[in-house]
Amino acid sequence: MSETMTLEDLAPLKGDTAAAPQARVYEKKIDAQGRAYATGKRKDAVARVWVKRGPGKITINGRDQTVYFARPVLQMILNQPLVAAKREGQFDVVCTVSGGGLSGQAGAVRHGISKALTRFEPELRGVLKKGGFLTRDARTVERKKYGRAKARKSFQFSKR
Repeated sequence: MSETMTLEDLAPLKGDTAAAPQARVYEKKIDAQGRAYATGKRKDAVARVWVKRGPGKITINGRDQTVYFARPVLQMILNQPLVAAKREGQFDVVCTVSGGGLSGQAGAVRHGISKALTRFEPELRGVLKKGGFLTRDARTVERKKYGRAKARKSFQFSKR
């Protein structure tokens, strides 16, 4: 009573239903002043970043990067996306950052620079994504729980 179907019977259906997925096309997003904008986040820090063509000056909260982030490690973190994209010295970066500590702020600025670069030059997306610069690091401080000294640490236990 029941008919059995073979793979040849199903072959004509394959072309109709399973269309090849189209690659997403990213386009350039620049404002009237020729800047690309992005928001970067890390821990509790939030950075608003504007990127435009220029001699490579990085300004954070109105101060030079060497003044705001005095530690060389933090300056290196800022420059990582530009170095990976081989664009150091080609873009001016202006950003305002608030919240968190210096390490979180440096990570937020790095995230913002990476996102702004992809909006300025969409073809850089592959390089920056491979380097992990476009991924928002979701690790934040765990909240303190009641009945505990800190998030997980208990008070000292005593039997007597």
